[in-house]
Amino acid sequence: MKNIKKRKSSAHRMPDYKKIYTDLIMLKYPHLMERCRIFLEKDRLMSYDVLKLSGIITGKDDHEAISFNARHKSYDSNTILRILDHQKKYKCSNLQLANYFRLSRNTVTKWKKMFL
Repeated sequence: MKNIKKRKSSAHRMPDYKKIYTDLIMLKYPHLMERCRIFLEKDRLMSYDVLKLSGIITGKDDHEAISFNARHKSYDSNTILRILDHQKKYKCSNLQLANYFRLSRNTVTKWKKMFL
């Protein structure tokens, strides 16, 4: 019988964002450590946390960087639900939510059909 390698679960294939951001902040942005501490103290960072950390570190990005990053984003279901909860909490329209999180209005509509 041939040895069949078991595929690792998606949790094992995920980058260790906590270590990545901890190292990045300690080396390049030590002045932001206090603002980022609440996220870095968590056991594991979710996509939503990574978005928040990235926003703290980068501040305002230029248009080209925003456009490039938008094409390479992916969200887990937990993050999508938190984004949709943000819409309910602050009573945002789909357009306002899309602009706030730099998403497409169509993406927000699709998520609402899938998750609500």
